[in-house]
Amino acid sequence: MEQNILDKANEWLTPTFDQDTQDRIKNMLAHAPKELEESFYKNLEFGTGGMRGIMGVGTNRINKYTLGKNTQGLSDYLKKSFPNETLKVVIAYDCRHNSDTLAKVVADVFSANGIHVYLFSEMRPTPELSFALKHLNCHAGIVLTASHNPPEYNGYKVYWQDGGQLVPPQDGEIIERIESLKYEDIQFQANENLIEYIDAAIDAAFAKSTIENCSFNTPTLAKENLKIVYTSLHGTSIKAIPGVLAQAGYTDVNIVKEQETPNGDFPTVKSPNPEEPEALTMALALADNIEADIVIGTDPDSDRLGVAVRDTHGKMILLNGNQTMVIMTAFLLEQWKRAGKIDGKQFIGSTIVSTPMMLELASAYDVECKVGLTGFKWIAKFIKDFPELKFIGGGEESFGFMVGDAVRDKDAVGACLLVCEIAAQAKASGSTLYQELINLYVDHGFYKEHLISLTKKGMDGLKEIDQMMINLRENPVSEIDGQRVVCIEDYKNSTAKNMFTGEITPISIPKSNVLIYYLEDGSKICARPSGTEPKIKFYFSVNAPLNRAEDFETVSQELDVKIKNIIAAMQLN
Repeated sequence: MEQNILDKANEWLTPTFDQDTQDRIKNMLAHAPKELEESFYKNLEFGTGGMRGIMGVGTNRINKYTLGKNTQGLSDYLKKSFPNETLKVVIAYDCRHNSDTLAKVVADVFSANGIHVYLFSEMRPTPELSFALKHLNCHAGIVLTASHNPPEYNGYKVYWQDGGQLVPPQDGEIIERIESLKYEDIQFQANENLIEYIDAAIDAAFAKSTIENCSFNTPTLAKENLKIVYTSLHGTSIKAIPGVLAQAGYTDVNIVKEQETPNGDFPTVKSPNPEEPEALTMALALADNIEADIVIGTDPDSDRLGVAVRDTHGKMILLNGNQTMVIMTAFLLEQWKRAGKIDGKQFIGSTIVSTPMMLELASAYDVECKVGLTGFKWIAKFIKDFPELKFIGGGEESFGFMVGDAVRDKDAVGACLLVCEIAAQAKASGSTLYQELINLYVDHGFYKEHLISLTKKGMDGLKEIDQMMINLRENPVSEIDGQRVVCIEDYKNSTAKNMFTGEITPISIPKSNVLIYYLEDGSKICARPSGTEPKIKFYFSVNAPLNRAEDFETVSQELDVKIKNIIAAMQLN
């Protein structure tokens, strides 16, 4: 075992750490050296969606000390940034094991540093945290969640004054402060007078805001005629979505009872991720049993939304994140156009790994499409950086969407209401959500996407992922499936290279470990290590004209073959 790992472990055997922590480390030293290595070989890092990791002891684990150190560093940074202000933060947490106790630890550290804390009395959705931060005029916010990761994970997301997650330069400056601290610097002794519990009043304000932002004059009868199946997948959205739908006028909402109770073990699913069709098995079965129009499922902290609808044959199918994003964005653009609110000072948001069809929609409605790195913190940053422009909505391929700027993160509560509005209006007009998607493909081109995620766990997995990215950079391919590579964008080096001329141009988007290949026929291939999971992801986008709705299935099959051939050519299957 490397000496630096042993040195880190021995530090955790000092009186700074509680006896239980010390006993567990001694046990690993004696009986589980590999586990000790995995627990200490690195410090947990902030990624795309904050910090996530396996719960346990060690520097590479989520525990009271790693989160306490984060919170102490953030407290110091807040005092430096706002020296003459009464500091306020708000904290929320999800259904995961230890989320409530870890949230209290975080609250204790803030209060020990003289910072006023608003702490939700029970679990709440992540988007409500973003809303509450602005509603209560706080300086920062924390949510304890690991999103859709497995049960053994937890996490720590940090939000800033605008309601969005940390972005440069604050993130780097805060991390620098955290890394300069020693564990004995953490102030754990709470000032209970500075901790204020919040719940019903914020719930009501959040619901009111959601209904105002995501309702679009859908007739009452149309709402009542939409038959909805909804599952929280044992997560926090049960605290918000049923109430919001009821207040908005949707009366036929059928909850999957087996998944209604919050449970950090997520006992009925392999993964509580609505991106995975298996997660919605129970919901789809209920939908077929009662002949529902739409299925909606959310992840544990209620920022991701999965939607299933009936296809042209009446079969329930799960839409992917790009499809739901396109449907919702197009609907919002049309509503804004009809209301006469588009004057060239609006924008929609997307990410570099999401469907290029967002650019087509923006062009068709004469608005700008701002494209950033993966993660809604970058869309939130656009809202902050361009106050002269009004944000309509936007999303990313990983089942996230945001309507307007009341919430500055992906929001499954608002997106749920919006997609119900679209489905209800479509049904009332004799159409379906699926048919509306096909119509968009006819109008703007048929874009089809596919994702491959390769899981590589632990220290060895991280090295393997790093090597895969090195190989892609050092040995770039010039042709894939008979199509020449036109351009390679390397976001780590901030360059775009024209493969025909050799010309290199700078990329203005912040640096990130991402590579994108563009092919002659308009296909797009992206490689990116996940910022929150031990995975490397490959994103594929292909497209073709769709001249008639009747040709949808034929063209869809042709695009499937194209994706399959690209994957084979890259030897990823």
